[in-house]
Amino acid sequence: MKVKLSTTSLLSKPFYLFTLLLLVLFGLVVMSLVTGAKTISVSESWSSLSLWQVCHSENCDIIRFSRLPRTLAGLVAGCALGLAGALMQSLTRNPLADPGLLGVNSGASFTTVLGLSVWGSLSFWQSYSLAFFGALLAAVIVAVTGAGRGGRLNPIRLTLAGVSLAAILEGLTSGLSLLNPEIYDHLRFWQTGSLDVRQLSVFTLLSPFVITAAGLTLMMSRSLNALSLGEDLARTLGIRVGLVQILGVLLIALLSASATALTGPIAFIGLIAPHLARGCFGSDHRYFLPGTLLLTPAVLLLADIIGRSIGPGEIRVSIITAFIGAPVLIGLVRYRIGRGIS
Repeated sequence: MKVKLSTTSLLSKPFYLFTLLLLVLFGLVVMSLVTGAKTISVSESWSSLSLWQVCHSENCDIIRFSRLPRTLAGLVAGCALGLAGALMQSLTRNPLADPGLLGVNSGASFTTVLGLSVWGSLSFWQSYSLAFFGALLAAVIVAVTGAGRGGRLNPIRLTLAGVSLAAILEGLTSGLSLLNPEIYDHLRFWQTGSLDVRQLSVFTLLSPFVITAAGLTLMMSRSLNALSLGEDLARTLGIRVGLVQILGVLLIALLSASATALTGPIAFIGLIAPHLARGCFGSDHRYFLPGTLLLTPAVLLLADIIGRSIGPGEIRVSIITAFIGAPVLIGLVRYRIGRGIS
């Protein structure tokens, strides 16, 4: 009797796509290390990353203290923004939902400017801590305000609360910054998001938050699949809808706050990447969320590489993502808004 082994489960479409995305992401990481004002070979970049080797050249310093932190920032911020956007769209069932709806950008800007007004100047760690705290606090306030009866998420109230809080904080931030030209210059520089992170030590503090939030998000795949069928049907399947929504919003807040504190506000990434992942993997969150986790940092690193490669100077990644994201947003409004996110 012959036994016919089926490889469908192993060599399915998601398997091929995940493999391809991993290869693309690895290639973009290598390109991010070697691309810049000064071209450095792959072999020299690799040898510069060796922990047992002491830097004795300018190229080694560039790799270790400029391009490596920059690449890690793209990976961490990309994963955080992508998952936050995917969660936001899934929970609100709104194809145009973005992590910025929670007011994280405005909260981070306000606490940073407030700290500058009080202390006059901020160290890197003080600026990062204030931005993280402000973004997280703003997101929690919006989440609590946007919750309906029984703690369930109300998308309309959530959006209105986010827009209202953002308007208030942006007004206060502008008022404080206009009183001091130095604060205004700092705010203008920070609000144009960039991956130009110069300290590796920040990742030791940030990574546990992002890894924990990403892990919990991936574990919610079954609940999100049930929730996409409607709240009533999800309850019949044993899903605690209110708890899932509250946990989801808190995870969005944590992911968005981490990314915003690290790189500043980067527009469109949390909106675009989930749609690209959904187009590749479908709406099943078991594949859609891991796909977003790989696709978003790839898009962010690609945008950063383009910004470093064109023109005599460097174009910030937030500007490149805006150029990429605006046409995609127009396409979403034109072709997808009437059909939801399915």
